[in-house]
Amino acid sequence: MQAVKQDSGQQNKFIFVTGGVLSGIGKGIITSSIAKLLDLYGLPTTCVKIDPYLNVDAGTMNPFAHGEVFVTDDGGETDMDIGNYERFLNKELSKIHNITTGQVYLDVIESERKGDFLGECVQIIPNITNSIKEKIKYVTKFQNNGIVLVECGGTVGDIESLPFIEAIRQLRLELGQENSLFIHVTLAPIMGPVGEEKT
Repeated sequence: MQAVKQDSGQQNKFIFVTGGVLSGIGKGIITSSIAKLLDLYGLPTTCVKIDPYLNVDAGTMNPFAHGEVFVTDDGGETDMDIGNYERFLNKELSKIHNITTGQVYLDVIESERKGDFLGECVQIIPNITNSIKEKIKYVTKFQNNGIVLVECGGTVGDIESLPFIEAIRQLRLELGQENSLFIHVTLAPIMGPVGEEKT
């Protein structure tokens, strides 16, 4: 799929979906469902999946541990949530819609080796977080005046998620409250002795 660049000058809106307590809580289905509802409302909508693992893509990962690899039309070996997004939205996504820690670090290290940082000390903040923000915003080059849902895989408390959480925190400040929204998915178990949901 070759994306067509649009440039209407309109501001995209971002919805960041995070999860807490445990992984596998349903962030992907919630993200897909929200995207479908917005799409049915007539709003241009797309999704991005962040995977905070050091693998560059899901192609070499054990499917029994991580889930089935979804191959995009442009050959990207991505997280299976990309397949859910495609089915819910009935549109093809590309490999740019799946961002991993491995991709981010690889890009930053390659840039450092080429001398792009002009001798400065390369750090998590601001270099890694800036790279994450650039990757998220790159998706918007192909969709203006729409909504971008960004699902952050794993849980907020995971150490490997911290650069991504910081990057989306910074994005919220840069975009403004009118252009961004956070949705946090968490477990609210019913405790046996109490008989009611507890957080």
